[in-house]
Amino acid sequence: MAPKDTSLARGMVSLMLHFSWTWVGLVITEGPKGLQFLSEVRAEMAGNGVCVAFVKIISNDAITYVLHSPQLDFLAGESPAVSVVIIYCDSESLNDINHKIELHALSWRVWVTNSQWHADFTGKNFILDSLHGTLIFANHHEEISGFTRFIQTVNPSKYPEDTFLHQYWYWNFNCLISDSDCALKDCAPNASLARLPAGRFDTALSDASYNIYNAVYAVAHALHAMLLHQVQMQPIGNAERRTFHPWQLHRFLKSIQFNSPVGEQVDVGKNIKLDAEYDILNFWNFPEGLRLKVKVGEFSPRVPQGRQLSLSEELIQWATGNAESPPSVCSESCLPGFRKSPQEGKAVCCFDCTPCSENEIANDTDMEQCVKCLDHQYASSQRDHCIQKTVTFLAYEDPLGKALAGLAVSFTILTAAVLGLFVKHQDTPIVKANNRTLSYTLLISLTFCFLCSLLFIGRPNTATCILRQTTFGVVFTVAVSTVLAKTITVVLAFKVTAPGRRMRQWLITGAPNYIIPICFTIQLILCVVWMGTNPPFIETDAHSEHGHIIIMCNKGSLTAFYCVLGYLGSLALLSFTVAFLARNLPDTFNEAKFLTFSMLVFCSVWVTFLPVYHSTKGKVAVAMEVFSILASSAGLFSCIFFPKCYIILLKSEINSLTGFRDKTHSGRKKPS
Repeated sequence: MAPKDTSLARGMVSLMLHFSWTWVGLVITEGPKGLQFLSEVRAEMAGNGVCVAFVKIISNDAITYVLHSPQLDFLAGESPAVSVVIIYCDSESLNDINHKIELHALSWRVWVTNSQWHADFTGKNFILDSLHGTLIFANHHEEISGFTRFIQTVNPSKYPEDTFLHQYWYWNFNCLISDSDCALKDCAPNASLARLPAGRFDTALSDASYNIYNAVYAVAHALHAMLLHQVQMQPIGNAERRTFHPWQLHRFLKSIQFNSPVGEQVDVGKNIKLDAEYDILNFWNFPEGLRLKVKVGEFSPRVPQGRQLSLSEELIQWATGNAESPPSVCSESCLPGFRKSPQEGKAVCCFDCTPCSENEIANDTDMEQCVKCLDHQYASSQRDHCIQKTVTFLAYEDPLGKALAGLAVSFTILTAAVLGLFVKHQDTPIVKANNRTLSYTLLISLTFCFLCSLLFIGRPNTATCILRQTTFGVVFTVAVSTVLAKTITVVLAFKVTAPGRRMRQWLITGAPNYIIPICFTIQLILCVVWMGTNPPFIETDAHSEHGHIIIMCNKGSLTAFYCVLGYLGSLALLSFTVAFLARNLPDTFNEAKFLTFSMLVFCSVWVTFLPVYHSTKGKVAVAMEVFSILASSAGLFSCIFFPKCYIILLKSEINSLTGFRDKTHSGRKKPS
């Protein structure tokens, strides 16, 4: 008559999951049903991440021994972290396990048990009870109409043939027994089962009583069917009364179906029974003797997953006396930012909390693995969430960008001003002395050198990436080749003095001026090959700087890039060498020394630039490149043209034909 109990384990584990109890003990009474439940509950717990802290299988002999051994604690040695214990009681076995619990005052645990468990009703004198707060899974059934009224009105006089009632009244209502007819007399006034405390009589209908109730109706329906069958099979006119043996009732019981008085359909012979639905009861026994079973929830395996368990937590009284459910875990939960690290040789519920690695997060509690942030994100300092990386480049809005752009514009204006000054004084000796055309060419190329640095500031795109390198290579080649041409001009002017010499003819015909287009053409060919094979392109670097995505220009072909730099460096080295050799040539406006010093500054800047550039990342590297362009250009500009400007603006008497002759004459007499 009882429904299937296969969903009991599922219901109890659902309760564990609801309260996040992952470290649970099991106490099972010995017997086939207990072992079956143990197998089912272990499988459910394993499938839902709940660990078995311990298993105690209590045999009948062990229970009997413990009942007579008050000093024995049947959970001695178990971890105090186990706050929740499942107790499965088999009605076919001795199940006074609760007496054993109370004897040893194992308070402050939460006991979860089935309906076969019953509280010890003998009564005690302690205000605290170890069983207070027990959660009971009882089979759900409807209320039987009239049952409560029956309990309130039943008495021995109403059912004189019921000897059990006579004995119960005698023991519980202080009755006396009449000597004449053994009838009860002098009982307590208004004696009623409903007036007895819960410790003596539980007025609630138990699961077993409900099953017996249905069984009685099943037998009645089977008897009715059997008698009806007898009438149908008996010949007409034969009124002989037949007798039946008990075994003849079996075939009628197997096929009987009926609706009980409470409206439940009962099918005795059905092989496949529905899983039982459970009422979750909370045992209140504070103060001791109260012994109330209060319904606090339900579990129904017949509804969709996720809605099977329903609880009214505000009604639950816990054994610990707290308003919230007590924890029952082997290890405390790992907070966000940490992952679970299993402890060797222990259950999966026992773990250490390990911080997530760099750029990994755990945004929830008890995460098995940390999650790596995407390339455009980085982990917060607590490593519990990913933060969007900010895009970075050398922008005009940055203080560094503003400073470099200001320098570039300032030097550009200054160079243009010097060019204007030279044009204005183009007929003066100091402007004409060192090849006026080359000076103009150098000033114009330096102007573009200063301006090309602005291509390195601002958000990179494909066009600026290509223009950066090609403009830099070509413009600086023009500047350096102009310095080389000026240096060779000085050498030819002072070393080749004999008439009719071929080198003198080169100087007269302006052969040094061809150096610039030849050097320019070679550099241009290198740049065209570079752009045609593997040109620069936009690249993002999400790893060099924490929390930033660097947008930068990839050089494309490093071979081509170093060829351009190498060619430019060889021109600079050649210019420096020639200028150094001509540094001591005599003349009034000999600029060989200035050319030497300017190329020394130029080479020093770029030799220093290479190791520094390769040791920096992001916008700092770009800033270093811009600074090197400005510094080398400023070195050429200041070393070559500042002395000339000084003479033009402040020593104008020297920068005249008369002054030029006087200076030349004094210069010639000085050696003698």
